[in-house]
Amino acid sequence: MIRANTAAITFCILGALPLAVAAQSPDFGPQEGEREFSLSGTGSSDRDFNSSNIGLTGDLGWYLRDNLVAGVRQSLNYADIEGEGVTDDFWNGSTRGYLNHHFLEDRTRPFVGASLGGIYGDGVKDSAFAGLETGVKYYVRSKTFILGRVEYQFLFSDSDEVTDAFQDDGIWAYTVGLGYHF
Repeated sequence: MIRANTAAITFCILGALPLAVAAQSPDFGPQEGEREFSLSGTGSSDRDFNSSNIGLTGDLGWYLRDNLVAGVRQSLNYADIEGEGVTDDFWNGSTRGYLNHHFLEDRTRPFVGASLGGIYGDGVKDSAFAGLETGVKYYVRSKTFILGRVEYQFLFSDSDEVTDAFQDDGIWAYTVGLGYHF
């Protein structure tokens, strides 16, 4: 009888250990009122590495709720292009405001959102854009995450072109980066 009780108590204690460890692990993700900073990169080349481009994006956001972030995003891109009649280096940038809604409360947090801003620089027509975006954040630590995001930006130069932009003009932007809540 004593052996059975000892075995039952041991089984209960060992069974409760994973729950105790999980209760002591930190929460992942932001809380209302926190800020967020992230740096992301992008790049591509043709198969012969004759024409290439690289870019860097920085985000600064404020959590309006645990799952809703508003912020500003700045991107800077460099392109080295060679082609028929073209050999040049181009710089361009974009500045935009964004609003993203996050789903789930785990280490993996998908999100959807929208942005509004402008694109400018060499080799591009200075334009305004409205965009939709989606992505995922994976928390490697309680406040540190890896980020993947895809944006589609509808380009327009003035209010007369807005309806055409949603039908004809647009660009894709892909980013991968790291971020931190503070």
